Amino acid sequence: MYRYMSSFTIFHNPRCSKSRQTLALLEAQGIQPKIVEYLQTPLSKAEIKELVGKLGCNPSEILRSKEAILQEMTLDFSDEEAIIAAMVKHPILIERPIVVHGDKAVVGRPPENIKELF
Repeated sequence: MYRYMSSFTIFHNPRCSKSRQTLALLEAQGIQPKIVEYLQTPLSKAEIKELVGKLGCNPSEILRSKEAILQEMTLDFSDEEAIIAAMVKHPILIERPIVVHGDKAVVGRPPENIKELF
């Protein structure tokens, strides 16, 4: 039986090993999170801003800087609005996985980071 049903949310990419490991770690703790496959259901500007607030970071800190699409863009890394707009247009640019519980969130890299939420 799961201890927590939907009080946890994971922004998940099933093709990513770290994302799969993070989901497995949650489930091993008896947590059945709400799973959001953000590449299939892209986040809005407001949702990304909310995530950044819960993470307590700047948008650039959750930007996947090694993604090929980013290399093709001319992005001003000091412009938070431009970074968020790029993430809305290209969700692959958002670091993964991100786990949210209440008003806090962590990036599951490494997966053990999520223990901060327990």
